[in-house]
Amino acid sequence: MVTILSRYMERRARINESIPRFHGIRNNRYALVYLLPMAAVFLVFTIIPTLFVGVISLFHWNVLSPALSQFVGLKNYQDLLQSPVFWHSLLISLLFVLGTVPTTVFIAVAIAVLLMDNLPLRGLVRTGVFSPYITPVVATSIIWIWMLNPQFGLINSLLHAAHLPAVQWLESPHWALLGVILFTLWHNMGFDVIIFMAGLTSLSSELGEAAKVDGASSAQRFVYVTWPLLSPTTFFVTIITTIGSLQAFTQFFTMTQGGPLGATTTASYLVYEMGFLFFHEGFASAIAVVMFLIIALLTIVQWKMSERRVHYQ
Repeated sequence: MVTILSRYMERRARINESIPRFHGIRNNRYALVYLLPMAAVFLVFTIIPTLFVGVISLFHWNVLSPALSQFVGLKNYQDLLQSPVFWHSLLISLLFVLGTVPTTVFIAVAIAVLLMDNLPLRGLVRTGVFSPYITPVVATSIIWIWMLNPQFGLINSLLHAAHLPAVQWLESPHWALLGVILFTLWHNMGFDVIIFMAGLTSLSSELGEAAKVDGASSAQRFVYVTWPLLSPTTFFVTIITTIGSLQAFTQFFTMTQGGPLGATTTASYLVYEMGFLFFHEGFASAIAVVMFLIIALLTIVQWKMSERRVHYQ
């Protein structure tokens, strides 16, 4: 009887040990089943087109008859590196990134800190800040075309009220890029503000209170406590904003069409011009591949820099 009971207990123990493993395998299978539809969509609409762009960049591609396309190897990349148009578009893209990313980060942090306080109508203000981000870029950029109109636009009316000279925003090669930057800051700021507010919400208040007890001012608490603790959030916002700025296309297409005189022809807009206006699909694909590599390199550099961020234990 004792032997039978001991064998039964051993068997039950083995079954109990196998239950977590069985549940883990079953949960993994369920997870795979739920992920398969999204993975299929990602494969069909992202991975395969990305690989296909790399293939097209090695050809003089004939969009009407792909069978007549000629394999040219790296010639499109050689032409790309020797093209002053590409280098000019890359410079415009760099200026656009420098005009949007740092400004967005600092303004978004300031607005997020202000909205964390108990301000009157705080909910309404938050809604107003975030609303532009969820509006269509095409519709809002058309509105901004009217706002930036040099004769009767709102922006120049405000400048006139401040006794400042009017600006040819979208008509001048010197001001067109700045006009698009202003629109981009207004349209995308809400997303970054929400992300920073989420980061501020997750921070512990103990260090700030300790610094306040030690006599630190509000500015000192922000610089030496809050800002270092926000470094993971800042890293995320910087990465996302940089990628978005390098890929920006819709506002340039709607507001300036790359002009005037190529002043707003970014690398993304040049891909459109070469591929869909001049039908140099191989050259356009080479630009897209190079921009993909640049974005990946910038992401890696920013990732390495983020490893030096300050940690408080």
